Formats: sequence, C-alpha cells, structure tokens
Amino acid sequence: MEYFAVPAKEVLHELQTDPARGLSQSEADARLKTYGPNTIQVRERFRLLKLAVEQFTSPLVWILIGAMIISYFLGEITDFYVIAAIVVLNAILGFVQDYRAEAAIEALKKVLSLKATVVRDGIQRKVDSSSVVPGDIILLETGDKIPADARLLEVVNLKTQEAALTGESLPVSKEDAVLSADVPVAERRNVVFSGTIVTGGHGKAVVTGTGMKTEVGKIASLIQETKTEPTPLQKKLAWLGKFLGTAVVLIAVVTFGMGVALGKDFVEMFMTSVALAVAAIPEGLPAVVTVSLALGVQAMARKNALVRRLPSVETLGACTVICSDKTGTLTHNEMTVTKMYVNGKVITVTGSGYDPAGQFSEDSRKFSLLLQIGALNNDARVRHENSTFEVLGDPTEAALIVSAKKAGLDAEELHGKFPRVDEVEFTSERKRMTTVHAVSGKKVAYMKGAPEVMLGLCKKLRVNGKETALTPAKKRQILKVCEGFAQDALRVLAFAYKPLKGKSKVMEKDFVLVGLQAMIDPPRMEVKDAITQCRTAGIKVVMITGDHLTTAVAIGKELGIIGRAITGKDVESLDLEKEVEDIAIYARVDPAHKLAIVDALKKKGHVVAMTGDGVNDAPALKKADLGIAMGITGTDVAKEASAMVLADDNFASIVKAVQEGRTIYDNIQKYLTYLVSCNIGEVLVVFVSVVAGLPLPLLAIHLLWVNLMTDGLPALALGVDPAGPGIMSRPPRKPEASVFAGTGGQMLLSPLLLTVAVLGMFVYYLDANVLKAQTIAFSTLVLFELFRAVSCRSLTGPVLSIGIFKNPYMVAAVGGSLALQLAVIYWQPLQELFRVVPLSGIEMGTIVFVALSGFAALELYKWGTFRVG
Repeated sequence: MEYFAVPAKEVLHELQTDPARGLSQSEADARLKTYGPNTIQVRERFRLLKLAVEQFTSPLVWILIGAMIISYFLGEITDFYVIAAIVVLNAILGFVQDYRAEAAIEALKKVLSLKATVVRDGIQRKVDSSSVVPGDIILLETGDKIPADARLLEVVNLKTQEAALTGESLPVSKEDAVLSADVPVAERRNVVFSGTIVTGGHGKAVVTGTGMKTEVGKIASLIQETKTEPTPLQKKLAWLGKFLGTAVVLIAVVTFGMGVALGKDFVEMFMTSVALAVAAIPEGLPAVVTVSLALGVQAMARKNALVRRLPSVETLGACTVICSDKTGTLTHNEMTVTKMYVNGKVITVTGSGYDPAGQFSEDSRKFSLLLQIGALNNDARVRHENSTFEVLGDPTEAALIVSAKKAGLDAEELHGKFPRVDEVEFTSERKRMTTVHAVSGKKVAYMKGAPEVMLGLCKKLRVNGKETALTPAKKRQILKVCEGFAQDALRVLAFAYKPLKGKSKVMEKDFVLVGLQAMIDPPRMEVKDAITQCRTAGIKVVMITGDHLTTAVAIGKELGIIGRAITGKDVESLDLEKEVEDIAIYARVDPAHKLAIVDALKKKGHVVAMTGDGVNDAPALKKADLGIAMGITGTDVAKEASAMVLADDNFASIVKAVQEGRTIYDNIQKYLTYLVSCNIGEVLVVFVSVVAGLPLPLLAIHLLWVNLMTDGLPALALGVDPAGPGIMSRPPRKPEASVFAGTGGQMLLSPLLLTVAVLGMFVYYLDANVLKAQTIAFSTLVLFELFRAVSCRSLTGPVLSIGIFKNPYMVAAVGGSLALQLAVIYWQPLQELFRVVPLSGIEMGTIVFVALSGFAALELYKWGTFRVG
C-alpha cells in the first residue's frame, strides 16, 4: 500500500492498530520477530581478513608468487627469499594504509542510542528506536529524530528537516492529507521519514516502515547493490600484469625451445629461461605503487582529504566531471539573510551561514526595528560552540537572529529586555506568526509572514521612522520587489508592528509594515574560485540537488555553473545518454536519478567524481569513479559509501586533491616508464646473448638485485617528484589512454641503448674472464638505469629544463643505490653471494662514461622531440 495516497483510517486498518491505544506490548514483541529490528542491515562489514586478502589480488603479485615457487623448486633459495620478502612487504604496506583509513572513518562515526516515544497499551513509553515496529503509534516533538517512516495522523504546525534525505534545504511543513500516488518523496507532506528531525510543532503518526523498508533503508539497499568498479589505475595495472605474465611465458618458452634446438644443455637453458622471466617482471613495481599511493594519501590528508582506498588517489587526476550535491557542499546548508527592503531601498547583507560576521550596505541604525522584530518574533536559538554554530529550531528563524546579530542586536538580550507576553503561533494556513512584547511598560505586537498575506493586514508603512499610508501603489511596488527577490531564489518574509491599547487582545489587522528580509542557503565563498579552477583544468562541474529548480539555477548562476537545468522528472523522460553533456544542473532528483546521471556520464567516457553529504547521496557516491563525502556534515551512510572524505567539508579542497591526483599519476607514469623500459632492456640483453650463442651476461640474482634494490630507491623517488609546471592548466588525461602515452619513442630507444651498452661491454671484456665480464655487464646495467631514473623525472623534455637537483629524494636514491652496488663489488661476503669480482678504477671509469653517454643520447632525443612539439 502507498500509505501517503490513502486516508489515515485505511492505513490504521491495514496495519491493525488503534490511534489512541496503539499496539499491545505482546503484539509489538510479535511484530518485532516478524519484521526484525528497526536497523539498517549491513551486508558487508569491515573485516581485517578481507583487507588482508585484497593485498594479493594484483596479477603482478601473482606473477611474483609464481616466480617465488619456481625459484624454490629449482633450489635458488636466495632468489626465493628475496621475492618472498618483497611480496610480504608490499602486502604489509597496503594493509596498514587501508586499515588506518578505515579506522579513521570509524572514528568519524557518532554512536547514538536513539529513543522513540510510542503509545502501547494506551500508555506513552520511551523505547529504543530499534524496537519500533510497523503499526506503532509514535509521538513527535520539536527536536526529535524520527525513528521510522510513518504516516501522520495528527499535525500541529509540524515541520521536519529533510535535507539529509531529499536535499531540500528548508524545513518541510507537514499536514494530514491524502496525496496522489505519483508524488515524489520530497513532496510527501503527510509522511515523516526515518532519520529526519522535527524542527517545529508536534504530531502523532503511525509507523509504516522500519529498517530496510524505510526510504533510508531503500537507499542502503541501493548502495549494497551498487558494485564498486576498479579505478583507471587498477585497470591499467591489471592489464600490465596480464601483458607481462603472457610475455614472460612466451619469452621463456621461445628461449628454452631455441636453446634446446641449438643443442644447448637442457638444465642450463631452463635456468636461462627463468632468468629471462625474472628480467621481464618488475619485481619492485607493486611495492613502489603501494608506497607512492600511501605517500599521496598522507599528502592529501594534510590538505583535508582522507582517502579510504589507495588506488582512489590517482582517480582524481583523471577526473573529467565533478557531480556535486548543492546543499551543504556548494552551499553552507545554513539559511542566510542576503537582501532586505526597508525605507524604500534594497539593502545588501554580506556574510554567509550562521557566523554573525557581515555588514549592511546602509547604516543598520536606520532599520534596527526591522531587525528587532525578526529577532523577537522568533522561537529559534543559535549556539556557538567549538568554532561551530548549532541551531535549535527553524533555520529560517535562525537566519533572522544572525541578521540582527550583525547589527549588534543580541536575541537573548532582546528577549530579556522586551519579554513575550502573548502569541498567535504560525500555521501553514495562516502563513504568519504574531508575538506580543512588553516594551517600555506598553504592549506591542510584532508580526512576520508571507508578504502577500501581510500586505492585506497592514494599513500603514514605516519609512525613515515615520508612518505613512500604505497605498495600493506602494503595495504594488513592494510586491514587485518581492518578485525580484523570488527570481533570485530568495525566500521573503515581511515584518510589521502594532501598539496595543490597555489589555486588548491582539487583532491581526491595521499593522504598520516595516520591511522585508530575504534569505537563501548561500554558496560557500571559496567555491566560485574552485569552480573557475576546475574549468581551467578542463573539469566540468555539475550540480545535483533535491532542491527546487529556481533555487538551483540561482545558486548555479552565482557560482558560474553553466549549462541546461532540468528536474528529476525530466531525467525519466529524456534520453539522458544523448543529452547529458549539455546539462549542468539537476533539481528535484531522488537517489535513482542520481545513479542514472552518474551512469550516463560514465557511458560517455567520463571519469566521474561525486560529492555529497546526505543519505540521498550515498548510492551515487558508490557508483561514481570517486565518491567524496563530507567529514563534518556528512552522514555515516555517505562516508561508508565514499572513496574519500573531506575533513573540512570544503569543495575547494577537491581542487587541491585534483592537483595532488594529477601529480601522483604523472609520477606513476614516470616510474612505470622507468621500470618497464629498463626491464625490456634486461630481457633484450639476455635474449640476444642466447640467440648469439654467448654466455649469460647477467645471472638471475643480478637481475633480482637490480629490479628490487638498485631500481627500487630511484623508483620511490620518482613517486614523490614535485608537480610539474602548468599541471592545472591542461585538460584531464583520457581515461582510455595508455599509462605509457607520449613515451613510445623513449620506451624503444632506452632498451636499445641499454642492450648495446651492456652487451658491448660484456663482449669487450669476455676474452679476459667470464666472471669479470659478467661483473662489468652487471655494473654497466646498474649505472645506466640510475642515469635513466634521473632522465625519467621529465618525460616531455630534457631533465635540465626542470632542474636535476630539485628532487632531493632522487639525489639520495641514486647515491644510495650507487653505494649498494659498490658494496656488492668490493665487499667480499657480497662478492661471493653475487658471484662478482672487484673492478679497477679504469674499468669503473669506462662504465661511468658508457652509461653517461646513453643518458646524453636520451636527453638529446627528448630535447629534439620537445622542441619540435
């Protein structure tokens, strides 16, 4: 049954309950067994075992484990332990980082034991909200958090704040009425929803849905059904792992077959094939990727972005669209008076949110009465604690308290000075509220309400301290001002007063109109600049909100969000995949619409980031390539569905995170180019030596040492290279682009130069001694790759153009790797382990000259290519 579309009597009959007595306790207990507890069921909980297993799901790690097993059975115990160490180290690094991120998210949660007031056996009782069942009669008071979805039975000026569920920034007035069956969730005025808050009035309702059957529960189901897709980096590394795996098998089989066919020893050729496989696999790559992403996580944390999963770090670098929720993300979710009309003038008010910092475009003493009425005709309270502002009551009334505070008028002091002695409360039918105050020994009535209603109840107009007749012409002028405010999506209230004589009761007529105050949930001041930066970086910003279209368009215009604006109903009727590129604003949307929008953008090839803080944002946060939740105002549901949490709720922090993401991806490209080009060179050295009938120039342990230790430190240094010039002035990289895009020439030239250098030195010294020739080939390989690491700091031009010594980590890494290599050659215990001999000064000088020549050739190639480009 659609409970909002039928009379209350039918709802009560369907749920077999009594509005006066409620359910019996025994019936409530029976229903609790039938329907289960009123909680959101979590299908997949955070588990340490799951996190640990995830560290071993990369194809590259599988290849390493395979090489480890082969080494063990061939008796190469040293190789086995070295590879095992790198696999375990990589898993520990990834696990620790993921665990720390999860623990930080858990710390953000607030553990609350909510209570609900229910009627059972005709008696009001406080019970745990988890024990509320369908058919329970619940009582609602101002400040209550609603425990379950319920159909209203009695309503007295009831208002609820539903921003977390629907995105509606203003409190929603409720009524006991029958609605049509096609009314969207945001407009179901006869229903209250689980998790929303009563901001005014009181009421009685019958529970219609609990747990997963509530609107919040439906969203939780959507989240659980939405599969998390791999990031662009995960896809590319998975492809690289499969490619390398296939290449390793083919190279090993071909080499083994050729050697045996040429009459070489079977066991020797098998060991050679294993050496080739070792050369083809960049053993250090998983660890380098993990460490670099972990360092990126720490850098982002310093910029108020908490990353929950390591691979998500670089996704921002590829982001082409940011879909942002309006309420609380682009705006403060704090109503603010921005315009006033008083003394025949429009007054501008600066500041935003509940912070009383702000100024008026005119001297506020000229219109202090207008501000005083707003503060006194008011039931809200604004508390300032720990640099945050908490509102008790209606956000609209809170805005009036803050506007008065900006003029130095404190609401608490005013209430003490001019105490309230009577009132006629606000109702949605009357559209006004009147309070009576003792002012200098006399009684004065203050009234606020909708301008069109108030104008009919006012006889005079106060202008510059004098009362004049409120003529039809002046009424038309005031209504015209109201229309102008409405076009800017401002909510307008009129304010009036009336001195009362003696003990006469307040009669709501013949008032004196003082002026208007107009308010809106304003954009965050820093967001406009952030959106401009996004545009410069080639990133489109899309607003998605549950709020009204007029409000969304007004906020979008102020922020510079350019494009078509449509509603959720339009989303259902349009061919969204065809139209999505032109649309920048979506209003009155529900969670299913948000999923459809994200899906349409992804089908057009976009990498989509979705920001939000409400329960209604959670499914789209999980569906997007990168879900970004708000840390302060964000609901736990949104945080759980996200890949990243903004600690300061600041949209502008996303721009900093985008820059960090782009820097990280650039660095990933640098060290992947470095590692893979070096490994191709190593494969060529071994393969050509086999084809040419030469002895092996490099042993398996040499290749492992180079791949894990000598290359490892410079690769890590590339992972923390500073951002390149103009990183936020270029368009996002194409998601489908190879991670090696733009480096094809270097990927060919570098391995060829390395092969010529290493084999040339090996053949030159082969006549003297195979062991010495192998030592020289080994050292040439190390030196060549260290120079190659320095060269990879710039893939689009000579490294001199960005400064060789600007990355101190690279200087230290090259120095450290060089020291390790010298230790291998000149320290006897390591000489025996690596099967090398000491080299003379002339031999070392020759190696340095050859390696440096290769570096110079690569830099000349980049200089020529960069200059032509």
